Parts: sequence; structure tokens; C-alpha cells
Amino acid sequence: MTTTALRRLLLLRHAEAARPPGTPDHERPLSPRGRRDATAAGRLLTEADRLPGLVWRSTSRRTRETWELAAAGPGSLCSVRYEPRLHRPPLPDLLAMVREAPAHIGTLLLVGHNPSPRDAILATAGDGVGSELRTVQDKFPTAAIALLTWGGRWQEIDSGTTLLTGTAVARGPR
Repeated sequence: MTTTALRRLLLLRHAEAARPPGTPDHERPLSPRGRRDATAAGRLLTEADRLPGLVWRSTSRRTRETWELAAAGPGSLCSVRYEPRLHRPPLPDLLAMVREAPAHIGTLLLVGHNPSPRDAILATAGDGVGSELRTVQDKFPTAAIALLTWGGRWQEIDSGTTLLTGTAVARGPR
């Protein structure tokens, strides 16, 4: 009997960004709320035992700060790749990136910008646990995390191939 490896794709939308006058979009920092929420995202990942083997994140300042704060604990041991293609890629490009994940990685985390994470969830999830798909259809806010799972290889992710097994919105203390 052949066993199929379980793959986990975590999608994390960056935390809330500030809008300082004259700051280019790519260089927008996290707001104070965003900093608290990014830290809370790290706690959620740790508590759920969902630390990735590899992190790919956009090169924008807000995704960099989101992951740096989220990874302040055990997540700092993860390998991180800064991926310019994660700055709002069209769905086919995002899926092409996922298909490039190394075979030995069981859990991949992408830190990016909407609508790309939301589009990937809605396109690849053939089903969801409970009302998870409906929740994502309604909204995928800043600091939201989604977990997609499937048995197989990274190259096999496609429309309807994953199961949306969980979503959470990280909110730090106000």
C-alpha cells in the first residue's frame, strides 16, 4: 500500500497597514493595530501547532513586518524566502508558485496581499469544514489565516483539490 503525504498550505494575509502620507504602497508599515494582530497571528500558529517548514512572503514592508512579528517565537526557526511574485499575483501565478515548493516541505506558509490568498482558497478548496468556505467568501480580513490540506504533491494543487480545514482572524489586545 502506498501512502500519500499530507500537504498543508497556510495563507496569511498581512496585518493592517498604516497609510503615512507620501509613503509608496510597497513601503507602508504596519499600524499599531497591525503590529498587535501580527503578534497574535504568531500565537495562533504556535498554539495550533501549525508552524511551517517554509515561509514565502511578499517583499512589501507590511508583509515583512507581519512575518517578523508572527515569527518572534518558535516560527523564527522557519526558512523564509522573500518572493516578489507574491505582491498581488493573479491566481494562476500564485498556484504556479505553490507548485514550486520543495517536495520535502509538508507545510508551506504564504504571507501576501488580498485578493490573492482569498482567490486561492476559493479556487482550490473543493470543500470546507463547517462554514469555513462561506466565511472566506464573505470576507478574508487583514491578519486572517487559512489552512488548506490535501494528500499528494505540491505540483497537484489545482481547482477543487484541497480541503479548507480552518480559518482564524488574529486579533491582538486593543
